[in-house]
Amino acid sequence: MEKQVNEFIRKNRLLHRNATVLVGVSGGPDSMALLHYMFSIKEEWSLRIIALSIDHGLRGEQSKQDVQYVKKVCENWNIDFYETNLDVKSYKRDEGKGTQLAARELRYRFFEEQMKHHNADYLALGHHGDDQAETIIMRLVRGTNPSSLIGIPMKRQLGKGYLIRPFLCLSKEMIESYCRENGIKPRRDSSNDDDVYTRNYFRIHVLPLLQKQNPNLHRNLQRLSESIMNDEEFLKDQAEQLINKLIKFHKEPREASFQLNDFLQYPYALQRRAFHLILNYLYHTLPDGLTFVHEDQFFSLLHSNKANITIELPKSLKMSKVYQTIGFSFQESISTDYVEYLDVPGRVVLSDGAVITASIISRSYQNSKYIMTCNIDEFRLPLMIRNRRPGDRIKIKGLSGTKKVKDIFIDEKIPIHLRNSWPIVIDQDGKLVWLVGLKKGTTNGNKESESFLQLQYTKGNM
Repeated sequence: MEKQVNEFIRKNRLLHRNATVLVGVSGGPDSMALLHYMFSIKEEWSLRIIALSIDHGLRGEQSKQDVQYVKKVCENWNIDFYETNLDVKSYKRDEGKGTQLAARELRYRFFEEQMKHHNADYLALGHHGDDQAETIIMRLVRGTNPSSLIGIPMKRQLGKGYLIRPFLCLSKEMIESYCRENGIKPRRDSSNDDDVYTRNYFRIHVLPLLQKQNPNLHRNLQRLSESIMNDEEFLKDQAEQLINKLIKFHKEPREASFQLNDFLQYPYALQRRAFHLILNYLYHTLPDGLTFVHEDQFFSLLHSNKANITIELPKSLKMSKVYQTIGFSFQESISTDYVEYLDVPGRVVLSDGAVITASIISRSYQNSKYIMTCNIDEFRLPLMIRNRRPGDRIKIKGLSGTKKVKDIFIDEKIPIHLRNSWPIVIDQDGKLVWLVGLKKGTTNGNKESESFLQLQYTKGNM
């Protein structure tokens, strides 16, 4: 066994010399074998070994005795020892979480505190190949994301150091044998025999059946995990390059968008990963209601023939397609009617911080997208600014009759969620003066006027 673990550590660079290594020890066979192994290589690697033991307060006197057992062994082996008591029941009740999750969160919080306190390089835990097999099989049954098949990582960042699992190359049977050979008499957690917990169910009922078909299952699944991890690291890097090149992010409010045709030039595998990276950016914490169904909706949206589509994701995130633009936004559509009076001269500040200014000038300046100039008597004052209404039409110079505002929005490819809040300037008779930034209205006013009305729109900084 020692030879396998030594090779596993060197191959994957799980340790370096002169390191401080914390070892999580429950008193069970896995953690006791790990503590003994780390102690056995202490001189060779010039390591400082510190044992950590936790009473989660879930098994009464038995868990207290487990901690005392570990403490006594550490005294005999001359290993530094630290213990703690965690109130999992209160945390579970206050946070509304399951027992296993609550215990894990508190446990890792303690581990991180100890990593910082001891300025440790590593935290070693006793997860083994059978644990890996259980994890991968559980995730295979429950989910569809290939990255979940990575399983338990052999090494990951923890604080300023790393969490390592040197025993992932071993089976449970090999660890039990190691304990017998080295005179280790571990404690046994009776809750491991209760198949009400999902992991225990797989351990007790499912894994033995698979191991009968292949005794080396743990080794094969560990190799699968490592292969998928290497592939995922490469694909994640490629997806991040895609993100940096194509996706436009906005911090306040949190938004993301990209051009559809550019995005579709990339392989499906990168598109899927880019979708999840976008969600990771937009959500502070990924919601529980996010499933593979939303991934399917994303791809349906990409390939839809419809020009405008909006799909609701969890936590009020909207995913929309507006012609060739795909957007993600938490902004809600503004549908409430509003009216603002615009004095001439005068100015109005809109809800998004934009400003519309009205001035009287003595000569006609050239119009631009955000400046409209017309004869002062072409429209009847005072002016008003409002959002659109059903049936709105505007008379446009050079066009016989009027045109629906709805059709202008479609022609100009204005996103649906922006249309209801788009500012429209009207006169006292209700005639549309200006569909801001899009179309300017006209009437048959006095063309010999020497005074002109100038309207100017300035974008806000909100």
